[in-house]
Amino acid sequence: MDQTFPVAGGITGIDTRMVGRYLVTSAYLVEADEPALVETGPGTSADAVTAGLVSLGIASGDLAHIILTHIHLDHAGGAGEIARRYPAATVWVSERGAPHLADPTRLVASTERTYGVERARAFFGPVEPIAPQRLRSLMDGDVISLAGRRLTAMYTPGHASHHVAIHDQATGAVFAGDALGVHLPDVKVLRPATPPPDFDEDLACESIDRIRQHADVLLLSHFGPVAEVDGLCELATARIRAWTGEVRRALEVDDDVDRITALLERRGAKEYREDSGEKIDMERYDVLSSVRMNAMGLIRYWKRRAERDAAALEEIPIAIDPQAPS
Repeated sequence: MDQTFPVAGGITGIDTRMVGRYLVTSAYLVEADEPALVETGPGTSADAVTAGLVSLGIASGDLAHIILTHIHLDHAGGAGEIARRYPAATVWVSERGAPHLADPTRLVASTERTYGVERARAFFGPVEPIAPQRLRSLMDGDVISLAGRRLTAMYTPGHASHHVAIHDQATGAVFAGDALGVHLPDVKVLRPATPPPDFDEDLACESIDRIRQHADVLLLSHFGPVAEVDGLCELATARIRAWTGEVRRALEVDDDVDRITALLERRGAKEYREDSGEKIDMERYDVLSSVRMNAMGLIRYWKRRAERDAAALEEIPIAIDPQAPS
């Protein structure tokens, strides 16, 4: 199976072979006078990503930029090690994410709470800090100049509050990170990615619509290019709404995570058959975002939303009719 693959004009995908599996997580090399790597994969993928860059002619002093859509460890866990191997590269990440790459202590601790310590370390490996002077913060509308090619950041929260998509002005391609969810190309199945701690349904759907307005081709981190932009964006929105609604209804009974996970597993199996007609292989998705993790994220979302709604009600003044009898 090829480790590198062309996806758009001057953009090549690199299979990061996360936990030794193909077609799960992709990084991208953007060719320019100042070449850029978009996403690094986890620390366990550093050797695979380096091999891909070498095969594309990128020596240790050649890479000028490392760009991250967000700081979840399957996207950015290897950024510190890749930055060490490519010492001329500036590392670009959202303003909210940058402090956690300079000091990844809280990021690693959060991941270990979600995955469990042993599983997190097996999946993602070590997370090396990045010197603050090498980090550049991205805000909505910021432009990264590659000397002859321009990439524009779009703030796209929903999957995570620190998520940005990256628009390549030369091709119209959008590096969409996890904004649409997980789409495995060989089976063409799309599943939402709704992890804790800060998934937000409405923001996620708004971000998908914004991406659709700018993209001529989608470059997903899980996995590869998708040319059917409108169709995949519509499906992603529908799936997010369906999974979120499933959990809202389930919470009317109780918040048992095992029961809600089972409900989402049944929904996911049905959607898998609808998309691919094949028997479901949940293991490939669980490498990225298990159904249980999605359930945890959606339960947290609805509980936080209920708290916000209750707080808002408390702030509404009670109108008193001056003509009413006392």
